[in-house]
Amino acid sequence: MKLAMIYSFLKQDLYKIEEAVNETIQSENPVLREASSQLLKAGGKRIRPVFVLLAGKFGDYNLERMKAVAVSLELIHTASLVHDDVIDEAELRRGEPTIKSKWDNRIAMYTGDYIFARSLENLSTLDNPRAHQILAKTMVELCLGEIEQIQDKYNVEQNFRNYLRRIKRKTAILIAASCRLGAIAANVSKEEELALYRYGYYVGMSYQIIDDVLDFTASEKELGKPAGSDLLQGNITLPVLFSLEDSKFKEQTQHVFSSNTELTSAAIEPLINEIQSNGSIQRSLAISDQYLNKAYESLEQLPNIRAKQTLKGIAKYIGKRRA
Repeated sequence: MKLAMIYSFLKQDLYKIEEAVNETIQSENPVLREASSQLLKAGGKRIRPVFVLLAGKFGDYNLERMKAVAVSLELIHTASLVHDDVIDEAELRRGEPTIKSKWDNRIAMYTGDYIFARSLENLSTLDNPRAHQILAKTMVELCLGEIEQIQDKYNVEQNFRNYLRRIKRKTAILIAASCRLGAIAANVSKEEELALYRYGYYVGMSYQIIDDVLDFTASEKELGKPAGSDLLQGNITLPVLFSLEDSKFKEQTQHVFSSNTELTSAAIEPLINEIQSNGSIQRSLAISDQYLNKAYESLEQLPNIRAKQTLKGIAKYIGKRRA
């Protein structure tokens, strides 16, 4: 089953959110308009708006309020991708040329900044100071996660706690915020709001760990970018971290990273082969499963409505992403 089928009953509302996202990023400046539009046309699952809408179903569901939150969160995610592509020097995003590859780094950075600004402007229609505080804090954490990733590149002395904190800031916190802000916009009770926040956090952690695994197990066609891209960029993900427990692998990785020449796919191929065969993939997936189980537990505190079953279905789908 495709992911979109799980939440197909939200199709009409998601269509209106998609329209609003496109409308919000429009600019009188032709370069900004084209660059922003190209990014959105590249697609994406729009999973953060889905979490906003589902969380809202547990309270006073009002599409205009849901839309304000969903559009802002999707734009924050989109802006962060633009900046990511600059930092990672990525040429492709979902199989399409990135903004930085079509224009340049300066255009890409200002496009990302523009989309961030439009996100904040859009949420100003929601009269709830607490929602604005949570969104601002989420953006701060997101930036810290990106900075930590830059600082930790090619660093083979990282630990498990570093990794978990980094993926929380880079990925999980935005999904958790989607659930929490959707709940706040619908005036959901504090207890249910917290349960939804925890669900989003645990699902987000699981999602990122599986993403890190897929970088070694999925094909370039499935990823929309070269396999092993994270390692090629010096990013130490969980399968790599587990592999580094072996002193020989650590020494080999350090040697590859410290070479004076630019890293190539051929240079890291022996490392990838080792990661695929030494059990680190399985260990990483086991950690992902632990987070998914906590996500299921969080849902037990919520009333048994269709949205709850849909959230379970999404978690189950995420757990099966094991190409």
